[in-house]
Amino acid sequence: MSSRLVEVAPERLTGWVERFVASHGPVDLAEAPERLLLRAPDGEAADLEVPWPPLPAPPGPSSSAGAVQDDDGGRVAALAAHAAADRTALLVLVRRGGWAVGLARGGELLDGTHGTRYVQSRTAAGGWSQQRYARRRAHQADGLVAAALDGLGTLLGRAVRSPEVVVPGGDRQLVAAVLDAVPGPLGPRLAALPRGPLLDVPDPRRAVLVDAAQRARCVRVRVDQRS
Repeated sequence: MSSRLVEVAPERLTGWVERFVASHGPVDLAEAPERLLLRAPDGEAADLEVPWPPLPAPPGPSSSAGAVQDDDGGRVAALAAHAAADRTALLVLVRRGGWAVGLARGGELLDGTHGTRYVQSRTAAGGWSQQRYARRRAHQADGLVAAALDGLGTLLGRAVRSPEVVVPGGDRQLVAAVLDAVPGPLGPRLAALPRGPLLDVPDPRRAVLVDAAQRARCVRVRVDQRS
């Protein structure tokens, strides 16, 4: 069994599931607050991750499992509507080659800024050379984090809307270093916001921010395929 991860825009989710059913047969649906799991009779499965869980419960009595066609796609449609709901997302993208921060809503980038920095990769050198490279790398990383923090402060200082969710991307440790270092009362406020899964992004630039704004509202689907 192999798996692949796809990101599906809310407007395309119902059609995506319909094509999955057409290809693999009527599916059973199992629901949890964080996901919808579709299992087809041929053994293939699609795990639909709920962004910003939980998925609102359906009105009236419901079953936790059943054929999608019996549900008339209601839970899939509910997931699509939940993903498409307007939220102001704070994008924080950091890699060794640079940083970018932005505010997005409805898949559109409202404002953003970015900068280029370089953090040296690890070296195989040993002894004093390794220590020297490690100090240089740490200094470069500190500079990158400081630049991203300055950009974040500038962005939020001129923001018309306050962020409701945080969308990280890039290097997990560098993103965490930026968010953990936000000074003053803003730090705890950002830490309390729902945080999405880490996006895999190239070195952040304006175009990467625009793309991340669209991806921030997508439903992540992991498809388990037969070998």
